[in-house]
Amino acid sequence: MKRVRCPKCDQYIIFDETQYTEGQSLVFQCEACGKQFGIRIGVSKLKATQKEDNPDEQANEGGCGSIVVIENVFHYKQVIPLQMGDNVIGRYQKGNPINTPFETVDPSVDLNHCTINVSRDKRGNLRYTLSDNNSNTGTFVDNVEIKGKERRVIDDGTLFTIGATSIILRTA
Repeated sequence: MKRVRCPKCDQYIIFDETQYTEGQSLVFQCEACGKQFGIRIGVSKLKATQKEDNPDEQANEGGCGSIVVIENVFHYKQVIPLQMGDNVIGRYQKGNPINTPFETVDPSVDLNHCTINVSRDKRGNLRYTLSDNNSNTGTFVDNVEIKGKERRVIDDGTLFTIGATSIILRTA
């Protein structure tokens, strides 16, 4: 099953892609707003930041781990790889220069919400440090807000929240 998003109201429409051939054009009508729009099977104009419906939680491009954005009413599950150095996390918007965006319509997630810094400690092990980027709604680890210039070391499986979005760190 695949999902397409209505370009007018952002509601998802689910359909069975196995019933159609690559290159075939389909027309949908959104039940929520009535907008008609078309897609072509197998042809995508989506950005690389958008992930598959069933992403691999163990995705580990570059060997630095990843974050798993948990599905909720604002967006679908996404797995986004991390890189060495600062990984600035926030809402995807065309032209936004951050390097770790995820797609959401959650208005409580800033465009530049928080940062995970991936570095190596004295033993050569990867170290993950989370900080808030002066966001409007804050960044929370275990329901405790990260204040101003505070940096919090996080480990594999750490659940942190930005706006109404929960994210899990998956280390390398």
